[in-house]
Amino acid sequence: MTHQEVRSKILGVGSYVPPRVWKNDDLQKLMDTSDEWIHQRTGIRQRHWVEGTTSTSDLALEAAKKAMAAAGVVKEEIDMILFATLSPDHDFPGSACFLQAKLGISGCPAIDIRQQCSGFVYGLSIADQFIRGGMAKKVLLVGSEIHSKGLDKTTRGRDVAVLFGDGAGAVVIGATSDLSGPHILSTHLHADGAFAKELWIEAPTQANDGPRLSAEILAEGGHYPKMNGKTVFMHAVRRMPEAIHEALNKNSLKIEDIDLFLFHQANLRINEMVAKQLEIPEEKVFNTIERFGNTTAATLPIGMDEAIRAGKLKPGMTVAMAAFGSGFTWASAIFKW
Repeated sequence: MTHQEVRSKILGVGSYVPPRVWKNDDLQKLMDTSDEWIHQRTGIRQRHWVEGTTSTSDLALEAAKKAMAAAGVVKEEIDMILFATLSPDHDFPGSACFLQAKLGISGCPAIDIRQQCSGFVYGLSIADQFIRGGMAKKVLLVGSEIHSKGLDKTTRGRDVAVLFGDGAGAVVIGATSDLSGPHILSTHLHADGAFAKELWIEAPTQANDGPRLSAEILAEGGHYPKMNGKTVFMHAVRRMPEAIHEALNKNSLKIEDIDLFLFHQANLRINEMVAKQLEIPEEKVFNTIERFGNTTAATLPIGMDEAIRAGKLKPGMTVAMAAFGSGFTWASAIFKW
């Protein structure tokens, strides 16, 4: 295998969600909302939330073990760990290091990716470059989130709180020289920090003249996520189709050449609008938001695993994925499965 011929491919996929399910009706006990209100606006019926001391790296561990088993890879073969999350176990060190220890791996690089909803595609791109460059042979990429411990589960925070679920998804990515078989064709990454405060958590923060977190900040809810929903919606329905077209053009493909589309699951209405703009038939789009809500960096690998189980993602397919999220960040990828 010469250096020029090396490409990367997804060897195995795994996912894990905590067992406790919170249906929309359950949220009525916590805030002024209803199943009809939530489902009509978001497409969400339920989400999984952790209990007790379960951490983000705990969820990641379960997904990683499943992905490694699916890939037929043992821990000694992992050359790099990439961990995409906006909800790390602790501020530092990164959750990739906690996952590394739980997997019983040492020595290989362990890197956190903080690109929120676009984190998995960013991670896919990073893994692809390391494998193409010959610096890694097998990369473990995990997207894992625990939102439930950081949401304002009152009427004050309902617009955001109803959207998010907990879960983890993982893939193992390896090298290949067979371009007629499964491989990643291309990845495309973007960001525009001018919109960073349209979807963010203000605190804990280094931007204050004082402590990163205070009683005043807590009282004001500054440690809870805030979102300008209209702005996010407007940009998401523009940027994801752009990113898909960019990927198609790069590979001289057309919409009809794609067998399956996997979009980030933030709001079903966003994905319906994106599919309409791209003129994608409904049967080519696989959605999971109804059952899992928005699991940010975990969404796309969970979706891949669910699509495999549902018989929607089959060998030989050409797959396109796109994501949009906080930052603002957005990204796309095309791969042969």
